[in-house]
Amino acid sequence: MDTYSKRKDFLNAFFILIGIIFVLRMFGIQVISSEYKQYATRNILRPEVIYPARGLVYDRNGKLLVQNKAAYDLMVTPREVKSFDTLEMCDILDITKEELIEEMKKARSYSPYKPSPVVKQISPETYAPLQEKLYKYPGFYVQTRTLREYPRGLAGHVLGYVSEVTQKNIDANSYYKSGDYIGSQGLEESYEEYLRGRKGINHFLVDVHNRKKGSYNEGKMDTSAILGKNLIATLDADLQEYAEMLLQNKKGSVVAIEPSTGEVLVCASAPSYDPNILVGRGRGALYSKLSSDTLNPLINRAISAFYSPGSTFKTINILVALQENAITPETCFHCSGKASSPIKCTHSHAPTVNAQIGIRESCNPYFWNVFRSTIGKYPNAEKGYNVWRNHVMSFGLGQKINHEMSGLAPGLIPESESYNKMYGKGRWNAMTIRSLAIGQGEVSVTPFQMANMVAVIANRGYYIEPHLVRSVQEDDNEYRRLEFVKKQSTIDQKHFRVLIDGMQSVVEETSSGAYNVLVDSITICGKTGTIQNPHGSDHSAFIAFAPKENPKIAISVYIENGVWGARYAAPIASLIIEKYLKGKIPPKHLAKEQRMRDANLLNSFQPK
Repeated sequence: MDTYSKRKDFLNAFFILIGIIFVLRMFGIQVISSEYKQYATRNILRPEVIYPARGLVYDRNGKLLVQNKAAYDLMVTPREVKSFDTLEMCDILDITKEELIEEMKKARSYSPYKPSPVVKQISPETYAPLQEKLYKYPGFYVQTRTLREYPRGLAGHVLGYVSEVTQKNIDANSYYKSGDYIGSQGLEESYEEYLRGRKGINHFLVDVHNRKKGSYNEGKMDTSAILGKNLIATLDADLQEYAEMLLQNKKGSVVAIEPSTGEVLVCASAPSYDPNILVGRGRGALYSKLSSDTLNPLINRAISAFYSPGSTFKTINILVALQENAITPETCFHCSGKASSPIKCTHSHAPTVNAQIGIRESCNPYFWNVFRSTIGKYPNAEKGYNVWRNHVMSFGLGQKINHEMSGLAPGLIPESESYNKMYGKGRWNAMTIRSLAIGQGEVSVTPFQMANMVAVIANRGYYIEPHLVRSVQEDDNEYRRLEFVKKQSTIDQKHFRVLIDGMQSVVEETSSGAYNVLVDSITICGKTGTIQNPHGSDHSAFIAFAPKENPKIAISVYIENGVWGARYAAPIASLIIEKYLKGKIPPKHLAKEQRMRDANLLNSFQPK
């Protein structure tokens, strides 16, 4: 009997203890803790991501290239949604009912419990009436965002754009979540970690009408967003705008570099586009339109288009020959004009040609003999070619010379093994690859590389890695100037004098140069190029730097179907040089400016 009584007392005590614990827990939840009150009043906890404004981008003179403007995303948490007037919402947002239903399906598929965007990038004009009626749509709320804005609508290829992250972006970096935005192309992509800033998060209590009632837990769980860092680009906005104007209705590019620093002053490609059209809700349709355009406006021809260098490449060949002691400045070769063999001359001039005359007259037979003398110095063509190639590569050709721009093409300076495969080892010589002497054949370059190449000439033997950003803002809001590598070519400084004198004579002593390139009180050193094109009229190319002493600008201009180097590329280069160094175009050159601006070369075949 005592045993059963003890068991009964134990069970009674156990249940009493459980009851006491239960009562105390209920008291704590209902009286002491505020959580029960929140649930009891049907309040809902809503986390909101705070997206920082991206950093601004300024040009070298402090002029704004990229800024931000307000925008809003309509977010939804599917499990909180009740029936609502879909037609009214569609009318406010200017979308179809089908589009709204599709976005709601995507949101549920992503997560019934997590918020996701339904309509993105809503303008302030649409946001105002939406905000007034948002209480009628439980489960929906508006999240503040910013969109990019390009005040001058230029340099779209350089600046890039911002687009929604892909699954690949999310998988590669845990920072990004569905609905985030990321820099795509150009500086927006390459300096993404500086520009994006850092997201914050606020936790709000909202009532059954989806209205905010205040911060959760006095904001102790909130984190602040950190603004993106600003960039100071190397571009000269006024000069970039001028170059883009001269390139209108043409296919081609202009690249200009400050030789002493490697800072890119201009990087213009045509056809181009206003970067503002790739902002906002219409971006997708407009991007598709640009992508399908047969003129390929999305391609940055300055950094990714492959061209033969043409006669501009003769500058390299003479420097290599001088360095290898294959010739001296006084070495002469004979030219028989169009009767010359194996490469004909396209210019009329005296038959005896030295370095100065060869450069000035762009004499093909002279440069063929220069090239043959270089390769022929060595026991076999392969060894001679490898020495030649090493010198050429030291000018930044055949490789990527900038690490900021995606899509940058390396060009091509073929390895000797390529010729071994093509012709057989030991079965080729300078004669076989003679087209390299005049910048044709298998060699290909980009305009960006050619601008850098002429910067090497301007510097008498070296270049600073060409770049598009000068400074970045740090956490203390001070700007840190970026440092870039100085690279020395394999050519001794003494050999540049004869080339530079020859390039000066191209501008001052040839009729086409004097007519199209001369600028008062500025000594310009340049070289024209006419590039063979089997698909239409030949391309027009020109490289130059100025002034001759203490150069401030090195430039490369490529105009597709421009017929001759002196016809379009050279005058466009001279106008840009004059605009940069003098600040304006004098009245006597306004006719030339108008002629270049108005020329329409979008037809592949141009009259000679």
